[in-house]
Amino acid sequence: MTSHAYSEAERAALYRVIGERRDMRHFAGGEVAPELLARLLQAANQAPSVGLMQPWRFLRISDAKLREGIGALVEAERQRTAEALGERGEAFMKLKVEGIRDCAELLVAALMDGREQHVFGRRTLPEMDLASLACAIQNLWLASRAEGLGMGWVSLFDPLALAELLGMPAGAKPVAVLCLGPVAEFYPAPMLELEGWTQARPLAELVFENRWGEQG
Repeated sequence: MTSHAYSEAERAALYRVIGERRDMRHFAGGEVAPELLARLLQAANQAPSVGLMQPWRFLRISDAKLREGIGALVEAERQRTAEALGERGEAFMKLKVEGIRDCAELLVAALMDGREQHVFGRRTLPEMDLASLACAIQNLWLASRAEGLGMGWVSLFDPLALAELLGMPAGAKPVAVLCLGPVAEFYPAPMLELEGWTQARPLAELVFENRWGEQG
């Protein structure tokens, strides 16, 4: 252990919040206090970003009609996804894939317009802007779990349709609809595992040494 390490209790808390983070779909209504929401968004804004470009933009959806409009877009994509899944479509339709109408707060995480100007760190890997936004979302997710709030990342929507609904400028792109708020309980394991949809793979299968596919 180095002299820069946190205390044992602090490290345990960090690993606990990582291990107990869940992609939540069931919410208990309620509210998120403004100062708490500000604290969570500040955690998101402290995420690393390539070239310190901070490509993220967060839209708080407080208008009930907009929330319903987003819910309709998600439902339309849910139907299309079920069709694309073929024989698994019926099982997919039984899954709860979002909590848009039940969560206390609804956020849309988006990539800013004008990203092409930023080449620092993106000349060979332009998708690093998306990676940076994902880091901000993860910060928000972990901070929410530490505060006892659930969060769910919804990706079932047409980005162009959602951008138009929210009046986003050309070049900006919505990446995630984030449902946030109090929950009755956290899932004991990822919901897709509990529903029998899939199983997470063990770390040993995902780590290679020196060459792709070779394990130490």
